[in-house]
Amino acid sequence: MTQNPGSASQRIVIAGGGVAGLTLAVALKQTLGESFRVIVADPTLAGRPRADDRAYAVAAAARNMLEALGIWRLAEAAATPMTEMIITDSRTPDLVRPVFLSFDGEALPGQPFAHMVENGALVAALLQVARANGVELRAEGVRSAAEDDGAIAVVFSGGEKLDAALLVAADGARSKLREQAGIGWVGWSYPQSGIVATIGHERPHEGRAVEHFLPSGPFAILPLADGGKLGHRSSIVWTERSENIAALLALDESDLLLEVERRFGLELGEISMESRPGAYPLSFGVARRFVGERLALLGDAAHVIHPIAGQGLNLGLKDVAALAEAIVDAARLGLDVGGSEVLEAYEKGRRFDTVAMGIVTDGLNRLFSNDSTPLRLARDLGLGLVERMPGLKRVFIREAAGLAGPTPRLLKGEML
Repeated sequence: MTQNPGSASQRIVIAGGGVAGLTLAVALKQTLGESFRVIVADPTLAGRPRADDRAYAVAAAARNMLEALGIWRLAEAAATPMTEMIITDSRTPDLVRPVFLSFDGEALPGQPFAHMVENGALVAALLQVARANGVELRAEGVRSAAEDDGAIAVVFSGGEKLDAALLVAADGARSKLREQAGIGWVGWSYPQSGIVATIGHERPHEGRAVEHFLPSGPFAILPLADGGKLGHRSSIVWTERSENIAALLALDESDLLLEVERRFGLELGEISMESRPGAYPLSFGVARRFVGERLALLGDAAHVIHPIAGQGLNLGLKDVAALAEAIVDAARLGLDVGGSEVLEAYEKGRRFDTVAMGIVTDGLNRLFSNDSTPLRLARDLGLGLVERMPGLKRVFIREAAGLAGPTPRLLKGEML
């Protein structure tokens, strides 16, 4: 491998400093070392990570990767294992919500299928490891990029131009770099929005996650680390019809708390609002291609799915593992890390899995987000059958944990 990180062939630029972009930067820099410059460009890097109430369900495979990269040990104190997952199907006014399906939380003995981690803690850990490994963090965006005689000419928002072997667009669902590259987008908006908030409660959740399927959409209760006014906390992801969002968010705290309580239930005792909720519209979308000329789309820039299965972040981290493996394998063979072979391998490794997960989440949302009595009877019968089939439940758990099917090395906890 040529030890010349000053040349374009030894530079990789990642546009976007979110979880996916930073994880890829750490994976590449740790593996390729001083021979490559790895640059992350994002205007938000100018200050401290912005605190928000997002929390992620980090699947076992994604945790394996974060552990191998030395990131998990810094975020683990803020992580909460999911020890159980239960699913109900009811109407909002129902006082009793029978459990139709429950999952033990272990993907493998002693290994929870997922942990809940708050966004702030995870991003802080990523930034610390990125700096320690020599990732270059630039507090500016990427304005444009174009293929230029065996390299890609990257123009930063401050005006500087830098040639690189590869540009990774990790700049979100509305990726400007994807649009500039002429890569099409297939998708649609749901008539739903997601409300996210942190809820305090009197009794411990004991690591239990709950998904209440309601006519307007799923209401998820996800365990967080202890704290807050009442001693215990959970994150909620409340899917509601978009037409109701403005009125709900305009409620004063006591009335909003009553609306949350109607859906949250009384199992965990008294509840409180630990944060003012925020809302975002829900949609499905997938890029027609995941790659362009010396360009790879990563995370939300490549795909957006319904949050019903909590797999959005994990899809992005699977992208990271696949792209990092393709780049590192090429670099070790002395090949062009931004060449067509690398990009084709990445797209081949990720496109089918992404489209399949999008179809599953879209189908689940359409099946459960309604008040049709025939559909309710059919789906509850199906849930009941799965509940009585331990082997099938184990398959679902391994899928949710990201451990099913061909798995890149990093997702197995192996270094590249």
